[in-house]
Amino acid sequence: MGNKLKPPVTPFLPPPRRSISSMVRQMGGTSFQARNLSRGTAIWEEMVRKDAFIFFGLAGAMVPAGMRSMVAYLIQSGLINCLVSTGSNLFHDLHETLGYPHFQGSPGSDEELHSAGINRIYDTFLPEAEVETGEEFIARFAVRLPQDRAYPTREFLDLLGQDLASQGKEEGILTAAYRARVPIFSPALVDSVFGTALALARVKQGCRLALDLAQDVVDIIQLCATHPITGVVLVGGGTPKNFIQQAVLCVSFFGKEVTGHHYAVQITTDSPQWGGLSGCTFEEARSWGKVARGARTATIYCDATIALPLMVSALAERCASLLPRKQPQAQL
Repeated sequence: MGNKLKPPVTPFLPPPRRSISSMVRQMGGTSFQARNLSRGTAIWEEMVRKDAFIFFGLAGAMVPAGMRSMVAYLIQSGLINCLVSTGSNLFHDLHETLGYPHFQGSPGSDEELHSAGINRIYDTFLPEAEVETGEEFIARFAVRLPQDRAYPTREFLDLLGQDLASQGKEEGILTAAYRARVPIFSPALVDSVFGTALALARVKQGCRLALDLAQDVVDIIQLCATHPITGVVLVGGGTPKNFIQQAVLCVSFFGKEVTGHHYAVQITTDSPQWGGLSGCTFEEARSWGKVARGARTATIYCDATIALPLMVSALAERCASLLPRKQPQAQL
């Protein structure tokens, strides 16, 4: 029994020097989600040091909550190599890159907010008129693209990032990815203002632009197949989580053995017992082969607006001598 009682819980003491990295490391000696956060940070650090190809899944209203610059930093620093995002996060990124901020608010009278033309995301506000401005920007961009073929979302978003790089007022996720040549996929892109913008372009201007989602699937499978060590960091779940995890199951399309991702970290507030993928554990993922045998994994049950800044700040300190990590130039 004595051997099972090691190591002991180490009471947390604030570090004598203001180092987030040391604080997060100390959290590893505690319990519950503090320990999981420390473990997840250590696994992400190992991915960087082992030169793993890191897929980053982004779901939830992270950009309206203030995480845009942090995700851009992950791209610029090479702490991630491929982004899979909901369309909504990418729209809100475009919105801020064009110079339109989100505003702090609070839950209140939503009827009054609607009358005033203000949209609410929990405790965050944005004017409807500015949403429409972003929608019109996307519609005009779509109309300018040649209509003679379909575009994978990866290519569509890369071209949009290029356009924003010349017109935007701030650096964002799309522009950082364009400059760093980091692929962005959004398999449910039209489930957002991107969808209504493309519909607007079709109804008002006859734009026939089409998206090639099958090519997106081929491209992300190829990324899994061409990199010997892969890892995932997932914020939330939803479509980005499954899109990343299913890709590694199909590397046999390119003559590779299916082994699963070698590292896996997720930050979630969802529970597994309801059967939804957003709360699905990495243990369950092993039954599918999405996670490799012996893979290092961690799940942090926490609001990502708390966990992600702590983890990324700690990584920035620990990996400073390795950053920016050179982005592999994927041939897609």
